[in-house]
Amino acid sequence: MKNKSTKNNLYTKSHCKLLLIVSVIIMSVGFSAFRVSSFSNPPENKLKNNSLHVELKIDSIISAMTIEEKINMLYGNGMFTSAGLERLGIPELHYTDGPFGIREELGKNSWNPLGLTTDSATFFPTGSALAATWNTDLAYAFGTGIGEEAKTRGKDILLGPAVNITRTPLNGRTFEYFSEDPLLNSKLTVGYIKGVQNAGVAACVKHFAANNQETNRGSVNVKMDERTLREIYLPAFKAAVEEAHVYTVMSAYNKFQGAYCAENDYLLNKILRNEWNFQGFVMSDWGGTHSTVNSALYGLDVEMGTRQYFSKPLLDAVKKGEVPVWVIDEKIRRILRVNFFANSTPTPPANSTVSTPEHGKIVYDIALQSIVLLKNNANILPINISKTKKIAVIGDNATHKHAFGGFGAGVKARYEITPLQGLQSRLGNKATINFVQGYKPKFLPAKKGVFGKQIDYQPDADLIKEAVAAARKADVAIIFAGTNHDVETEATDRTTLALPFGQDELIKAVSAVNKNTIVVVVAAAPVDLNTTNKSVSAILWSWYNGSEGGNALADILIGNANPSGKLPLTIPVSLDDSPAHALKTFPGDSVANYTEGILVGYRWFDTKNIKPLFCFGHGLSYTNYSYSEIQTNKPSFNQADEIEISLKVKNTGNKDGFETVQLYVSDMAPKVLKAAKELKAFKKVFVAAGKEVEVNMKIKVSDLAFFDEKLSKWVVTPGSYKLMAGASSQDIRVSSIINVE
Repeated sequence: MKNKSTKNNLYTKSHCKLLLIVSVIIMSVGFSAFRVSSFSNPPENKLKNNSLHVELKIDSIISAMTIEEKINMLYGNGMFTSAGLERLGIPELHYTDGPFGIREELGKNSWNPLGLTTDSATFFPTGSALAATWNTDLAYAFGTGIGEEAKTRGKDILLGPAVNITRTPLNGRTFEYFSEDPLLNSKLTVGYIKGVQNAGVAACVKHFAANNQETNRGSVNVKMDERTLREIYLPAFKAAVEEAHVYTVMSAYNKFQGAYCAENDYLLNKILRNEWNFQGFVMSDWGGTHSTVNSALYGLDVEMGTRQYFSKPLLDAVKKGEVPVWVIDEKIRRILRVNFFANSTPTPPANSTVSTPEHGKIVYDIALQSIVLLKNNANILPINISKTKKIAVIGDNATHKHAFGGFGAGVKARYEITPLQGLQSRLGNKATINFVQGYKPKFLPAKKGVFGKQIDYQPDADLIKEAVAAARKADVAIIFAGTNHDVETEATDRTTLALPFGQDELIKAVSAVNKNTIVVVVAAAPVDLNTTNKSVSAILWSWYNGSEGGNALADILIGNANPSGKLPLTIPVSLDDSPAHALKTFPGDSVANYTEGILVGYRWFDTKNIKPLFCFGHGLSYTNYSYSEIQTNKPSFNQADEIEISLKVKNTGNKDGFETVQLYVSDMAPKVLKAAKELKAFKKVFVAAGKEVEVNMKIKVSDLAFFDEKLSKWVVTPGSYKLMAGASSQDIRVSSIINVE
């Protein structure tokens, strides 16, 4: 690539003549003339199918630009902007965090907020909350809502979704990510991106690739075999490009196989562009660029966060012949494709689609369907309000707001309903609610050279004494435990799964005096629930669930709604049961070796016969479902076939509800190492009380393939496969065996 000094001759003489004509037209009418008139009817956004008309416009603009003007568009000209070209009517691009809400406005070249009164937004549930819904329709609704708010705020590019696999439960950014499973990640990613881009905003899928820890994220060299990369860590990115046609990709901070991700020829050129035909642009993470020539040649288009490598140094490299002009032209081409799309719809009037009732309803629906009922012995939940007159609400997370905190992106939420407020709103004067603190977030003095807040795990005896007194007098005690954004935060991984701030002691003390103690875990990543599980009969898992989170949680607690969330993550008995920790490859020193290979999450637990505390896909209901009559369209299939699966699901209880049917597949005689089972399809269905529904799912035989490193291609091994449908990875209800020729 370095030796290539001239661009291939792509055009015939007649083509060049046409370019000249189009160039004259474009220069006369300006860039803005290509806008469409309706925000509600955005243009087709299938980037890979860009029309010749668009490409000719881009050619003409590039031909009219100087090299200095081109270089000027390849790096951030502000903290969240990159330059356009006023002379040719090309507006600058405006970026925004983040994956769960539009960030407040900052100074042009600063991380300091401007302190405006007009930059609040909806706090959408975080990534793992969305994943817990197992609902692709809600992923699309999520993307639509956040995309509309970005558009209203004048943003062109939304820095989300974040789709990295949860390899370790300690990862500080688990709250942003979706799950430990590549299929679940992929399906949610596609819905999210389509929603954002149908609102007229370019999505940015991140962080490409293998950014699975915050510890040493700026320097760690991630190593894994090719099969693991293809089967576990790339599928969501591939789906973002090939199915959702995402417009931008953000490279990760870390190295992959020895090269930084922002200058990784294998990831950015060979896979992303050559294999997947990605035609949008690649931006660095903020401060994630490490070179000029290598970054330019090996796939980076826009340097964000600094102006160290793609400003004058890149101009000098072009003039020296180290970076060919045609390479720069291709970067401008990709940027203009995104710019054309982002500016093809007008910005709505200020505040017209920010934090609307419609967006609040999206947040409520996601929060409601994300809440997971982990345990409900003796049917303590839902709370019977007719028999419950005194409720003790205990714990900081009853009143804590999670839109902001920690390091990284947050949301200046227009409003956020806390669990306590939700209960007060729903119950009114039906019951007396007594709130006591129980525990307070406490942090130790900062250690020199250690980033982030140091968590205090010690209990507060006085607060526990107060909580016990309140619980004794109550019919029901609800402890709101868990974490917050100072505990789960970008740039820092946790060091333990232990509940912070002495919460285990609080839970033991309160449950000892009130047998009707319920624990609600408000967290976005696994925590140690061994003490909780032994102490109480009912556990609900909520998340950082957005502006309407408190209302949704209250409705689940008192039975106005039926819980339907399913865990997108495995909650282990012990941290050492998780693969990266069992193999002692986290965090690594300068190198993180993914020696567990494809056995990530439930794949590891099931294959190694390690029983988790709560398994992937687990989630109870206030009703019961029976499964029966699983069938396939035929018993044997060839390599090109599609497998049609049907089964019956009956609601055998007296409460309507949603059930997520999960389809796992097992190769009964694998020729290579395979997981005991792998998720291959899922479907969330509504089943009325006493009713039965037929559930139909389709998978391709090619979905059963593994990546053969020797052949460097996907291979389906002939033989028998077991199709297993169930309510979780370890609760299989019905199965069927098929044969692949």
